This record gives sequence, C-alpha cells and structure tokens, in this order.
Amino acid sequence: MHDIPGWFRVASLVVLILILGADLLRVVHRPHVPPMKESAIWVGIYVGLALLYAGILLVVGGHQPATEFVAGWLTEYSLSMDNLFVFMLIMTRFSVPREYQQRVLMVGIIVALVFRAAFILAGAAILARFTWVFYIFGFFLIYTAIKLMRGEEDEEEFHENALMRQVRKVLPFSEHYDAGKIRTTVNGKLRFTPMLIVFLTIGSTDILFAMDSIPAIFGLTRDPFIVFTANLFALMGLRQLFFLLGGLLERLKYLPIALSVILGFIGIKLILEALAENTIPFINHGHHITAIPNIPTWVSLAVIAVSIAAAAAASLARTRLAAAKHRN
Repeated sequence: MHDIPGWFRVASLVVLILILGADLLRVVHRPHVPPMKESAIWVGIYVGLALLYAGILLVVGGHQPATEFVAGWLTEYSLSMDNLFVFMLIMTRFSVPREYQQRVLMVGIIVALVFRAAFILAGAAILARFTWVFYIFGFFLIYTAIKLMRGEEDEEEFHENALMRQVRKVLPFSEHYDAGKIRTTVNGKLRFTPMLIVFLTIGSTDILFAMDSIPAIFGLTRDPFIVFTANLFALMGLRQLFFLLGGLLERLKYLPIALSVILGFIGIKLILEALAENTIPFINHGHHITAIPNIPTWVSLAVIAVSIAAAAAASLARTRLAAAKHRN
C-alpha cells in the first residue's frame, strides 16, 4: 500500500459514495430519459472530477499512486463501456421500456458497487498471502482477451442462464411491465413483472464483469484504496454514458480489440510479476526470478491510452468510410 494519509482515504470514500448516491437518488426523484446534451454535460463533469481527483492524489500521495489511479480508472472505464453494450443487449432482449431503463441502470450500478467491493477486499486479502494467485489472474485475463478478440464475450453474457430459467419456472410472472414495479396484480392475483428477471440478469452479469475488471486493475496497483476509488469513478456517470452513447456503442467496432489488447497486456504483466515473486516449488526451485523485467506503471498507462485512442480513431474512420460509400 502507498503512503496515503488515513484521513484522505476516509474522506475520499465518504465524498465519492455521497456523490454516487446523490446521482442515483436523482433517478428516484426525477425519472426521465436524459437528452444527449444533458448526458454529455454530466459525463464531462464526472470525467473532470476523476482527473481533478488524480491531481489531488498527486499532491497528497505522490506520483506513483496518481499514475496507478489514472491507469486503473481508464481500464475500468473502458471495460464499463463494453459492459454498457451488454446492458443494452439485456434491455433489448427483455424489451424494457426506455422510461424504465434508468431504474434498471441504477440497480445495476448499486449491485456492481457491492460485488466489486467484495471482490476487492477478497482479492487484496488473498494476494497479500498468496502471490501465486497472480498466475491465475494473469492466465484468466489472457483467456478473457482471446475470447474478446474472437467476439465471444458479449454473446455469452446476456443470454439467460440456468438460474434465470429456474426462476421463471418457480415464480409466477406477468407478461407486461407495470411502471417499473417488480410485482403487480393480474386478475386479482399477485404476479412478478419481467422487471425482476431484468434485475437478476443485470446482477448476474455484474458478477462476471467484476471477475474481469478486478484482476485487471490489481495488475496495475495492489493498493485496495486505489482499486476501489478507480472503480467508483468508473461507475460514476455510467447511467448518463449509457444514454449518451446509445446506438453509438455499435459503431465502436474496434473497442473489443482495444480491450483485448489491454487485458492481454495486463495478464502478461501479472504473470511476469508472479515470476519475479515466485514461490511455487516446481518453478525455478521455488525461488524468485530476478531477471524478470519490471514494467513501470507509466508504460501500462501508455498502452491503455494508446489502445483506446487507436480503437476510437479506427472506429470513427470506419464509420466515415461507410457513410461515404453509402452517399456514393
């Protein structure tokens, strides 16, 4: 862990959770479909807050934690964009009315926060005792990167799983939504609405997202505080980002490739770190491998930034080329 004052850690978590909570409460008190301009303003505000926080962290904690935070935040934010595409598939699959989608996203963000907090605490405790877990994390991220490159990830994550099918068999469901409610009355009988299935599907996919994102950010920093704050900032504005991007997500054709490169790079970095701190008997007789190069955080940050920028530029160029061909 970095030498960051305890008061700053506590104050940061309190303020950030209050900001996120205030944003989610807006959905309850003012449910609406935000226009693109409003969404763009709020996304800009949250991105600005993340960069401002990185600057404060630079002053309070130094260069290393600030760089790790930016790298972690960019990674989690880019993964969140891909997650939004899955959320969009879920809502399309279950025909969620647009006016209820904010409530679904609100529940999804809360569940994601809870799962990620649990995964972070568990991951930090495990990694502190068993450095060989980095091997598992590394190979898992490389496996995920290969799946993303092949385009398999999204197709698997939004299909109804066995739990959802069992829930449908056990509980009585209505065929229609009722103003975003979970339960409704049909012919005098209580029924669950499809909204419950949507919530459960979002929750189960949040677990999968946490399994991808938490090992990835632990490959960039081992400080649970930085891991959690980076995740908090990634979740901030996620609801507005959903409505801002909308159909634009489908135009980001090369985003999965960028995420694949990022996850693959971090996976290799984790394996190298595991080799450098090796304790497994059948590898180098259980001794550390001192010849393993150390990849600085700024290199990781550069790989992440360049990958995302290249994917966005290539996707934009492809869209413009397709539009030019259509006009001709």
